[in-house]
Amino acid sequence: MNEEKTVLIVEDEKNIVDILRYNLQKEKYRTLEAYDGEDGLNKARSEQPDLILLDVMLPKMNGFDVCRLLREEGDNVPIIILTAREEEEDKVKGLETGADDYITKPFSMRELIARVGANIRRTAMSAPAAATAADSAMPVAGDLSINTDSHQVFRGGRAIDLTQREYELLTFLASRPNKVFSRVDLMEQVWNYGYVGDDVRTVDVTVRRLREKIEEDPANPQFILTRRGAGYYFAVN
Repeated sequence: MNEEKTVLIVEDEKNIVDILRYNLQKEKYRTLEAYDGEDGLNKARSEQPDLILLDVMLPKMNGFDVCRLLREEGDNVPIIILTAREEEEDKVKGLETGADDYITKPFSMRELIARVGANIRRTAMSAPAAATAADSAMPVAGDLSINTDSHQVFRGGRAIDLTQREYELLTFLASRPNKVFSRVDLMEQVWNYGYVGDDVRTVDVTVRRLREKIEEDPANPQFILTRRGAGYYFAVN
């Protein structure tokens, strides 16, 4: 239930914090606020929120460093990076430092609330429920299986912790085996927006992180392969 879940908002613009707090509390989330990176890091450590909304440009410590330090400490709390729409490098760097997702300013509040809920639900499943989900997951290739009801992926029965976007990319490709999709195709079909500047780099970063999680040898993948000059595909023999 939402009232049991806490969202930490780390943002230095008070008007944005006020809007986020109001809308999250309306959805029955508990909220915590921090207006600089150091305070955000300390509250993440002490309060153990269920999700963090993390701005990039912050006083004292930027959002990338906050995210990186939490991941280095073994904290897997879902982190959604808040970034300006034109700052493509922020999106890529946020994913590379361990963020689960990003959303661009100005953002749709409905989309943000949906992203918050999706990321929290993935990490809230109890161990018995996860075991049941593994048992009912459908094999897709080798020992890789997907449970589309719980939005979980398993390798040899072991749950793999994917971000929502990684999950969406995997399920999209796996449901269309051996079909090659260009990066522009994937931006349109999975990210739901067309080619804009260097946005397609986001696809490469997400594929790389996904390979690191699902492949035994990410440098020599067996599931998500590259067709040089064409795009990516999910290989099924």
